[in-house]
Amino acid sequence: MTREADSPTLVWFRNDLRLRDNPALDAAARRGRPITPVFISDPDSDGDWPIGAAKRWWLHQTLSSLITSLHRHRSRLVILRGDPLTTLRNLVDATNADAVYWNRAYEPAAVKRDTAVKSALRDDGVEIESFNGSLLFEPWEIRTKSQTPYQVFTPFWRACCERPAPALPLDEPSLTLPDHWPKSLDLDDLELEPTIDWADGMRQAWDAGEEAADERLKQFVRQSIAEYDDARDRPDTDGTSRISPYLALGVLSPRQVWHTVRKHVNRSGKPDKRDAASAYLREVGWREFAYHLLYHFPDTPTQPLRDKFASFPWQDDDEALRRWQRGRTGYPIVDAGMRQLWRIGWMHNRVRMIVASFLVKDLLLPWQRGAEWFWDTLIDADLANNTLGWQWIAGCGADAAPYFRVFNPISQGKKFDPQGQYVRQWVPELSEMPDRWIHNPWEAPAGELDSANVTLGTTYPEPIVDHAEAREKALAAFEDIKSG
Repeated sequence: MTREADSPTLVWFRNDLRLRDNPALDAAARRGRPITPVFISDPDSDGDWPIGAAKRWWLHQTLSSLITSLHRHRSRLVILRGDPLTTLRNLVDATNADAVYWNRAYEPAAVKRDTAVKSALRDDGVEIESFNGSLLFEPWEIRTKSQTPYQVFTPFWRACCERPAPALPLDEPSLTLPDHWPKSLDLDDLELEPTIDWADGMRQAWDAGEEAADERLKQFVRQSIAEYDDARDRPDTDGTSRISPYLALGVLSPRQVWHTVRKHVNRSGKPDKRDAASAYLREVGWREFAYHLLYHFPDTPTQPLRDKFASFPWQDDDEALRRWQRGRTGYPIVDAGMRQLWRIGWMHNRVRMIVASFLVKDLLLPWQRGAEWFWDTLIDADLANNTLGWQWIAGCGADAAPYFRVFNPISQGKKFDPQGQYVRQWVPELSEMPDRWIHNPWEAPAGELDSANVTLGTTYPEPIVDHAEAREKALAAFEDIKSG
């Protein structure tokens, strides 16, 4: 096929739904050719992890915002559905495009897909370029002295910090428009939103798009970052940035986060803010570590990194799983977290650890069941982070929590939600319980329960297990694995 000097560049949007700091879009703009932005929906190419229900809703909102942003440039988003290679080939033919650019993805199915697409299109004579638009460092750039992947976070992050600082974010480029636009689906044709509207809580909690992401990040660094080290574990306060949903779809890049935080801290000149910023950016480092592990150990979304855990004696209790999923375990901090997740598609990180520990160590249910539920219900569902978090709690992954660390849901609640404000918000049937009993209502005197209009087993469930007994059972099982 003969291609002209004004042949367009196709920019294939995936988990990089932004115009600012988008390396593929910027490189396409610098070619000086017309740009045709394209989004391809194909759940089959996601392998065993097609996008979950909550994130599908979030994707719809985010794509809608991206379409609006492109319209400001008088550009469009071409929306298509089908096998990516076939779809891109058809689009190349329809537009006479001579290049396809995209930002890299690192999930196992995505790596396999992109490798095949890149090879086939190059064989077709199309220029293909891919870029790092999702991470501070490529997973293959950070290696131990013996040239193996890291499996412990602290030396991994130290190695990252010894490298040159991430490049400054790219500005939003000017877009040259094609003379003709190919046919496109409407966003609604992708049917990303639920047919029965269960998303009202998410709609109230989240605003989509780059402007919302930028404002959320800047508000955090202005108002909260100085207290981050102390406040980040408190679900009853707004002490975290809540930018994970934006990172999950690439509305915000980690380079933007890094430099926004650094710029604000350097302006302030306050040592306490520098320390807090380091603590916060360390959390960005955990995201980098998660992708490092997923790239090098692609079986870990379903298989434990530590082989001996494959024989762990997990229980099979569908009723216990359902009670955990619906926030009906009888442990208030666990139930509050699970109901927050169901309502707004997000959960505070400290509470994520508590509810995960409860599933795998109090209920002895497989960590994979928890990972699957989070995948379907989180708007910030991210395969790398999800895998790292669940394997960390289960004690079977890289840099895992010691197997004997079992989160006590009562003491965790009392420590991190001391007045029970978080529980009262998400478990309103306990809203009148005194602070002393809000995290362990089954131990409250009958008169206190009556005064709070709580009837255990009726208005609020009895505990599904005795935590002390469950802990001992879990420790015995983990000890068998350790010595096996």
